[in-house]
Amino acid sequence: MGEPRKELTFLEHLEALRWTLMRSALAILVGMVVAFMYKDVVFDRVILAPQRTDFATYRIFCQAALSLGLDQSFCMDSSGFTLMNTAMGGQFMVHLTVSFTVGLILAFPYVLWELWRFVKPALAEQERKGVQGVVFFASALFLLGVLFGYYVLAPMSILFLGTYTVSASVPNLVDLNSYIGTVTSLTLWTGVLFELPMVVYFLARTGLVGPGFLRTYRRHAYVGILLIAAIITPPDVTSQLIVSIPLFLLYEGSILLAARTDRAYQRAQAKAAQA
Repeated sequence: MGEPRKELTFLEHLEALRWTLMRSALAILVGMVVAFMYKDVVFDRVILAPQRTDFATYRIFCQAALSLGLDQSFCMDSSGFTLMNTAMGGQFMVHLTVSFTVGLILAFPYVLWELWRFVKPALAEQERKGVQGVVFFASALFLLGVLFGYYVLAPMSILFLGTYTVSASVPNLVDLNSYIGTVTSLTLWTGVLFELPMVVYFLARTGLVGPGFLRTYRRHAYVGILLIAAIITPPDVTSQLIVSIPLFLLYEGSILLAARTDRAYQRAQAKAAQA
């Protein structure tokens, strides 16, 4: 038998939480400082790259369309807009905002690990074994969602919205804050949406949600996914389908994960009852 767990007082829990939050904030701050220092790399090679015609996503879409015998409508000839800054100090504030976003993404795995360290002592040994690798899988899903948002959602939004005009006599002069907000919000929110399997896993572990519930409300979930895709993508069917399909797959994967977790939960309950 292992050592009995030490029970902490309420104030000791608050102190542990305070240090967890402070270390997490420090990690984000370190990532933010690194991103702030490497401004040229962050902006020229990452943030502003989707507005250039040689961006990897545009080249892949163009080659795929040509290989399928389609026209060159998927090939980006120009960005269709000019970025502009209209506020004094606007570029400096954009620099800070982007640096914070990059710092948050870089520090995300460490922040998850800190939260896991805080929660872990409250779990029983069997519960700890059931959630092994949670930090790795949650971090991998988040980073996968960030990459999907950056290489798929953001370029499609820029390609559609940046080239859309109501008249040839009205040029698109896009404010820098608007462009940055589009890229960063799509990237971060997609990373959050890709955490769906982990959320379902923990709900299944607690017995709040089972595979039957997810299967029963599958159609409702699909409608919700389509609505989310319609909100975060340009108003065209192709973009919405490209976003919806990975989310559909994540939902179906969540059902399989919930079923597996439910079986493990039932076995653990049976063993506890026998004991």
